[in-house]
Amino acid sequence: MRQSVVPSIVGLLLASGAAFADDEMYKTKNCFACHRIDKNYHGPSFQSVAARYAGDKGSDLKLAQKIREGSGGVWGQTPMPPQAQVTEAEALTLARWILDLK
Repeated sequence: MRQSVVPSIVGLLLASGAAFADDEMYKTKNCFACHRIDKNYHGPSFQSVAARYAGDKGSDLKLAQKIREGSGGVWGQTPMPPQAQVTEAEALTLARWILDLK
């Protein structure tokens, strides 16, 4: 019985580490150069983005696409450059993390 508990504990630790990685990913993927969580900087705050897209079906996919391909004219004149160094999976993770902010 003890042997079956160890893999379960390891699995829980890995799962909780993934959530922590999501909270820190924006710092390692260049997002922090222009965005902050709770205040506008060069771009809108992540909380403002979450509020704008709240309740929009498929907004996670739309936002992930904007992260990878860039965007312009949505938040003013300053465009968001494409973030090609962010994989599709990472962009979706970041988009869902942003949308969960309140």
